[in-house]
Amino acid sequence: MALFGTDGVRGLANGPLTADLALTLAQATAVVLGQGRIAEARKASGKRLTAVVARDPRISGHFLSAAVEAGLASSGVDVLDAGTLPTPAAAFLIADIDADFGVMISASHNPAEDNGIKIFARGGVKLPDDVEQRIEEAMAGPKLQPTGAEVGRVTRFSDAEDRYAMHLLASLPHRLDGIHVVLDCAHGAASGVSPETFRNAGAKVTVIGADPDGLNINDGVGSTHLDKLAGEVIRVGADVGIAHDGDADRCLAVDAEGNVIDGDQIMAILAVAMKERGSLKDDTLVATVMSNLGLHMAMKEHGIALRQTAVGDRYVLEEMNAGGFALGGEQSGHVIMSEFATTGDGVLTGLHLVAEMARQKKSIAELASVMTVYPQVLINVKGVDKDRVADDEHLQASVREVEAELADSGRVLLRKSGTEPLVRVMVEAADADSAHSYAERLASVVKERLSL
Repeated sequence: MALFGTDGVRGLANGPLTADLALTLAQATAVVLGQGRIAEARKASGKRLTAVVARDPRISGHFLSAAVEAGLASSGVDVLDAGTLPTPAAAFLIADIDADFGVMISASHNPAEDNGIKIFARGGVKLPDDVEQRIEEAMAGPKLQPTGAEVGRVTRFSDAEDRYAMHLLASLPHRLDGIHVVLDCAHGAASGVSPETFRNAGAKVTVIGADPDGLNINDGVGSTHLDKLAGEVIRVGADVGIAHDGDADRCLAVDAEGNVIDGDQIMAILAVAMKERGSLKDDTLVATVMSNLGLHMAMKEHGIALRQTAVGDRYVLEEMNAGGFALGGEQSGHVIMSEFATTGDGVLTGLHLVAEMARQKKSIAELASVMTVYPQVLINVKGVDKDRVADDEHLQASVREVEAELADSGRVLLRKSGTEPLVRVMVEAADADSAHSYAERLASVVKERLSL
């Protein structure tokens, strides 16, 4: 089984994800990412390899980051320990100081007992699959073992948070004066930097979920649990609520009445605003196949092309990088603004979303009305031969029938799971009853035709 998943190495901390594994992974990373033309040129000129290491507040992050730093330093890499910071902050800092690579210790929106190790290459970009494979193979090979003055140093990255906060503020097209924001920091990595930055940008800020104790990260708070945020927005009469996840690479919102504003709606707001400013490269937005049909319709209405990718922010990033596009993301709240970030950045996204409220003097609900959210129904059909989806003509004929009946008022998507004998049936329609009816109809055909 491959060590790397869709977003680094992740698992139960001190279960599969041990200090030994973290140390060995760091040593292998030094071997693989310490090679190449730029790295060799640095070493030839007497400069040392440098890596940035950061973590979210979960308790296991202490021993895992210590193990990663030990593995890097023992391989001759100088480590700058940035402490507790969001994942996008780590990515930014790698690029900002021209480090050779960096490591983030986080399991994102997962519960506290899990953790993960995300590795970024030079420039703060995620690793391609082939480099992850080389690192995994290097774990079983020889390691770098310098001695004496050649071993790495571990020092505190003392101004890491300030650098990131200044970068966020400098990106804003408009201050946030006059807007009351409730921030839910998920008891995670944004608990310090997000409230401070929103206040410095001019917003009135009420904060929840910003008291991390190492065990409460994502526990009933954050972007996967929006009820508390919605309730607090209504209680204090705020204009908008912004929710991060544990490592703050996501952003979701709620309006003044507690209604959820998802990633598709956030992208629609930002895309239209960026087109008006002339900063939306080729008037194009990148989103996954799971984005709502309403996003497609809204972008078409505003003369914005929508590029689709497979599900996963890494595929969105690949498409954005290939075309040099400025904006992309997922319904889940991973939003990538490539002018300012190399990965999804929940704090950056939230700031720019609220900046549009202030600039246009409109509520978040008014801004979100640029897009009509179509009812979307997802049914997981288990115990089926997922690899026969495309080959079963009867099933494909059933899909075509539903698509014909929906015409331009709906959409059908069948996706096979990457890890289970399961097919996901997704239907969007103009009304919820139709979406449910069509989804159940197709799910029954999938079960009938593909059952194991």
